[in-house]
Amino acid sequence: MDMEGMNMNHDHMHGLNNQSAAHKKMMIMHMTFFWGKNAEILFSGWPGTGTGMYVLALIVVFLLGFLVEWISHSQLIKPDSTSHVVAGLVQTLLHALRVGLAYLVMLAIMSFNGGVFLAAVAGHTLGFLLFGSRVFRKSSSPAGKTSDLPPMSC
Repeated sequence: MDMEGMNMNHDHMHGLNNQSAAHKKMMIMHMTFFWGKNAEILFSGWPGTGTGMYVLALIVVFLLGFLVEWISHSQLIKPDSTSHVVAGLVQTLLHALRVGLAYLVMLAIMSFNGGVFLAAVAGHTLGFLLFGSRVFRKSSSPAGKTSDLPPMSC
C-alpha cells in the first residue's frame, strides 16, 4: 500500500472539508420560489437573517413597485408651462427613473422569495389602484392623456 498516495488523498479530503465549511457560510441561491426570511435581496448580505430587516426589505420592495406605478401614471409636466426641450428632458429623466426602479423590482423578485414577490405585486397593485385606475380619478384628462410617459413595454 502506498503511504504517499494516502497522504495525498488525506490532504485532498482535508482541503475539501475546509472548502465545505467556508461554503456553508455562503447563502444558497434559490432557483425556485421559497418561503422564509433568510434571503438576499438586491445586495449581498441584505437583509440578513433578522425578521425586522426582512420586513424592512419587503417594505422597500413594496415602495419600489408603488413608485413605479406613481411615475408611470403621473402628470408632472404642465402643458404649455415649459419649453419643449425642458419638457423633453424632464420626460426622459422620469423614464430613466421608472425603468431603473422597475429593474430593481425585477432583481428583487429574482431572489425567488415568495414574500418579496407578493410585496412587489402588492406595491404595483396599490399604485395602479390609486394612480392608474378610474377609482380615484378626479376628472378626465385633456385629449385622453393620463401620463407624461408612454406605457411600459417589457
